[in-house]
This record gives sequence, C-alpha cells and structure tokens, in this order.
Amino acid sequence: MSQKYIKTKNNNSFNEKCYGKYYAQPVYDQKFIETDEIADFIQTQATLKRSDIKAALDELGAAMKHFLEMGQKIRLAGIGIFKVGFSSIGVTDPASCTAATITSRRVLFQPEVERIVTGSAEKDGKIVQKYVNAKTLVKDVVFEETHDNSMKVESSTDDNNNDSPTGGLTPNPGD
Repeated sequence: MSQKYIKTKNNNSFNEKCYGKYYAQPVYDQKFIETDEIADFIQTQATLKRSDIKAALDELGAAMKHFLEMGQKIRLAGIGIFKVGFSSIGVTDPASCTAATITSRRVLFQPEVERIVTGSAEKDGKIVQKYVNAKTLVKDVVFEETHDNSMKVESSTDDNNNDSPTGGLTPNPGD
C-alpha cells in the first residue's frame, strides 16, 4: 500500500512565490483503523494472543491520560514522544496569568527519528558523515497519485493562518 495524494493548485494570490503552482496534497481513506484491527495485525507479528494485545491497547489510552495529567512526557519506542500543549490569553500583569487564561489544550506529538548516514566528505582534513534525520514511522512510506473520489482530502493550516495546499509546509526551494 501507499500514501495517496492528489495534485492541488495554489490559488492564494497573496503568496506570490507559490501562486499558480501545483502541490501534492494527502488524501486518506474514509475508514479509521481501529484498536481491533491493530490488535489483529500485531497478533500476526508477535506471539501474544489478540485478546492480550487488545487489553494492552485499551489500557494505553488510560495510562497516557494519567501521565499527561501528571505533566509527564511519554516516549513510546519506535513511535515518538507525546506531551500536553496549550494556548493562553496574554495578560499584562503576571499575577493575572493563571490557569483561567488557558484557552485550549492539545496533545503534541514528536515522532521518533533515526539518523541515517547518506555519505561522507572531507572537511578541514577530517572525514565527516553526511546524514539525515528520518522519522521512523514514515521513512519507508511510498507515495502514489490517486483519482479516487472516495478518498478524503484533509486540509490543514499552519500557525500563521496560511492556507496552502501543502498543509502549511514551505514548498521546495527549487520551486
């Protein structure tokens, strides 16, 4: 399988650099993968029974909630780090900056990365490795264009309210 995408034209005339250019935009199947399906998949890869895996996955949400409520960061090996994030109203007086000024809460996710050596070079008489940091969960994802109208396009915006077909990402500098 592969991650599907469609070609989308940027019609935002306020962004001259990107205006009129085409970008790949992810599309997703309408169906969510649920806990049962994940348990079934893990069962084919491990020696545990589906019921044991499902029980552990069911408890994972409660455990994560508990530790996030305690102000802890959670690292799941091979997946990444989860932590609480929030926004608040700005106030001029430090004494007025209380929990009541918090306006939204969210879970922040930082995917695990691997350092992948891509080559080496000589610099100042020393051999230096060239490398990239690849996100472990998606480093082997294959991409494929689709024209399937049943797929769902999820648009996203960046923090600067910059609607773009790239989900707020900056296009390649060569564009």
